[in-house]
Amino acid sequence: MTEPEKKRKIIGKGFIDVFEAESEAHPDCEWLGQGTIYPDVIESISVHGPSVTIKSHHNVGGLPEKLKLKMVEPLRMLFKDEVRRVGRELGIPANILSRHPFPGPGLGIRILGDITPAKVTMLQEADAIYIGKLKSHGLYDAVWQAGTILLPIQSVGVMGDERTYEQTIALRAVNSTDGMTAEWSHLPYEFLAEVSSEIINNVKGINRVVYDISTKPPATIEWE
Repeated sequence: MTEPEKKRKIIGKGFIDVFEAESEAHPDCEWLGQGTIYPDVIESISVHGPSVTIKSHHNVGGLPEKLKLKMVEPLRMLFKDEVRRVGRELGIPANILSRHPFPGPGLGIRILGDITPAKVTMLQEADAIYIGKLKSHGLYDAVWQAGTILLPIQSVGVMGDERTYEQTIALRAVNSTDGMTAEWSHLPYEFLAEVSSEIINNVKGINRVVYDISTKPPATIEWE
């Protein structure tokens, strides 16, 4: 499957199938707690007036009516900065509060085009290098959200004396307050060069790394 909305719905159904199976396995459980926040709602459904669906979220309008569990969503009307303020009031550790947001559908929407085990492995390895470098260079907390995207294109490269025709990784890093708007992060050129070299030299199948300098809007933070 390559169409972004269909991919999101298939992955979302996987979540729901697990919810249903677990509710059957644990009959004493009555509640399903979800971390739904207001941007999920805004992007998924028309809230006020003729707004359109930007990206569907499985936790907004995706649960079946027959699900036996009752729902509790304490953060549903809060933006991400407000969620963190609540977390600070509750005394949640800073290393948890400062974690970058991660998409509900996971790497499935950071692999443009169809998803295969080989592509997932490739992206996991590249992402581990990128996030690890942000942390080791003291840049992780200076960025609101970062991640790698595997593009569905191949390009010519050279490794030693050999021609390559392999995949491209895009690096994404943004700064935002609530996730509704975002500016691309101005990471140092030397840092980007180090990340690029590390990914190309260590992740089999990647021969090109690019950096996304798009704002939201018009682009979204995630690519799908």
